[in-house]
Amino acid sequence: MRSWLPYTAARVGLFLAAFGVVYLFGARSWMALILAWLISGLASYVLLSSLRDRMSATVVDRIEQRRGSLVSDRIDGGAAREDHLQESAEDTPDTPAPERAEEAPVAPKEP
Repeated sequence: MRSWLPYTAARVGLFLAAFGVVYLFGARSWMALILAWLISGLASYVLLSSLRDRMSATVVDRIEQRRGSLVSDRIDGGAAREDHLQESAEDTPDTPAPERAEEAPVAPKEP
């Protein structure tokens, strides 16, 4: 199961519990929502630290796996191209490089 699901469910549960308590103490409307949000945020910071750490470790592992696979794929691809170039150079007989055409000297332009 994904690590964000239990963390999110716990956060929503804390918010609903805090909202219920605040509502019972007489806070209504926007004030109840704001107070419940603040209380649940503080409570989740303390109570849900293990879930948050587990979720962040999962995210970091996933990022490292993606980054690692991309780098290794590029290295493997570069090594394969290099091998191909070396093999093709060994297979062709020694032929002299084509000579460059001599360029005719260009006369300077007069102003």
